[in-house]
Amino acid sequence: MTTTTSAAKMPPQIPYIIGNEGCERFSFYGMRNILTVFMMTSLLLAIPEDLRKAEAKEVFHTFVIGVYFFPLLGGWLADRFFGKYPTIFWFSVIYCAGHACLALFENNLKGFYFGLFLISLGSGGIKPLVTSFVGDQFDKSNRSLAQKVYDAFYWIINFGSFFASLLMPIILKNYGASIAFGLPGVLMLLATVILWAGRKKYVHQPPRGANPHSFMWVVWTALKAGGLGMGVAALGLLLAAFSLSQIASLGIVAAVCLALVLIMGFGGVGASLQLDRARGIHPDEAVDGVRSVLRVLVLFALVTPFWSLFDQKASTWVLQADQMTKPVWFQSSMMQALNPLLVMILIPVNNLLLYPMLERTGLRVTPLRRMGAGIALAGFAWIAAGVLQLWLDEGSAVSIVWQVLPYALLTLGEVLVSATGLEFAYSQAPLTMKGTIMSFWSLSVTVGNLWVLLSNVSIKSPAALAAIKSTGYSEAACLMFFFAGFALLAAALFALVARRYPMQNNYRG
Repeated sequence: MTTTTSAAKMPPQIPYIIGNEGCERFSFYGMRNILTVFMMTSLLLAIPEDLRKAEAKEVFHTFVIGVYFFPLLGGWLADRFFGKYPTIFWFSVIYCAGHACLALFENNLKGFYFGLFLISLGSGGIKPLVTSFVGDQFDKSNRSLAQKVYDAFYWIINFGSFFASLLMPIILKNYGASIAFGLPGVLMLLATVILWAGRKKYVHQPPRGANPHSFMWVVWTALKAGGLGMGVAALGLLLAAFSLSQIASLGIVAAVCLALVLIMGFGGVGASLQLDRARGIHPDEAVDGVRSVLRVLVLFALVTPFWSLFDQKASTWVLQADQMTKPVWFQSSMMQALNPLLVMILIPVNNLLLYPMLERTGLRVTPLRRMGAGIALAGFAWIAAGVLQLWLDEGSAVSIVWQVLPYALLTLGEVLVSATGLEFAYSQAPLTMKGTIMSFWSLSVTVGNLWVLLSNVSIKSPAALAAIKSTGYSEAACLMFFFAGFALLAAALFALVARRYPMQNNYRG
């Protein structure tokens, strides 16, 4: 009898990470999926009804922006000072405190918003670290199992999300907000305990400390060499200053986020134009690593329209569902349970049936092809949602069952973009920049939600209102078709850029 020493083995610590993620996702989606409904029916009752929808939508997407902005902080702290595991653990404690605030301050606007801030800080702080922590448990000997684990990772996320989406609206209705927001807090506490239980089994990559050849230092060296690149970066600073001057009209969150996006976007373009000027000051490995990250960021930028569409299923689509006919016992926000249910079905179906079938026909199912198709499917989902809105605007009685079609299209797009994007982002990052690139992946969701806030501001302008009125359609329908076109254009550009992208394999040896 012979043994094969080269057979890839699954790391035994993976179940702890998967278990932690399942409980944490239940806690997050449990509170997130009832947030819009709770604000509409309780927290924001002091606001006139005609303004309440816009306010609830703005608060929701501001919260999501925070969740996907704070990964920058978590990634920096882990890479520079503490390492991934300690950072995840202590941000999880903050996360638990945020849930406690939601349960305790259900009738206190400032206390409730403080709880949302703590959850966005805690959830955002751990977000880039848990996914890259999964990748740290693998090396090149078992790298082939990593995509399967990322799929399982994404499956358990949606397992938690499914039960949260199905049960929490019922608990909110029958037992009140204190219980409905407290139960996710209990699950987050359990997630923290599971994470702690596996602490001696994990592969711990130590923090790298101050790195004179980090991503930011290489970019700064390239920019301060002067030339066209510095001019492009300076233009970004001027546009950012203009954005900050518009706080009164844009709102502080949208204005600040737009300013940061402009600085990072123009700074990245400027650095890429003259990156070779950093050679000699920084080692070639660091300069080449920055170039790899900047190439990936172009793709991430084109994924942001997908997140604009995806995250509105918990705001715009819930508000649309309120207008539809449904059983008396059915809550509008319960429709969101369809998304994780379909994800749990589609991930194994895609891996066991769809992808092998396409490979047999000669079509290579590469990560970038999956992601481009996923962005396009989100656009088609919003065309379907827009048609439903037109029916509602005509006064037709539309069953909530019709929302299954846009949910199915959006969910298939999600599986192709998000589950694939996690492993793609990790594999493309140089070993010294894992935390950086996973933070940028999360930041793409922030930018996606920024587009939603900016569109809500833009649509209130007299010119936009006049243009919408001339079409004969409602604001809701016009926005849905606008976002559909936004995604389809992004999908076409993504396909063009992806054709020239050089794939990397940056797993540890």
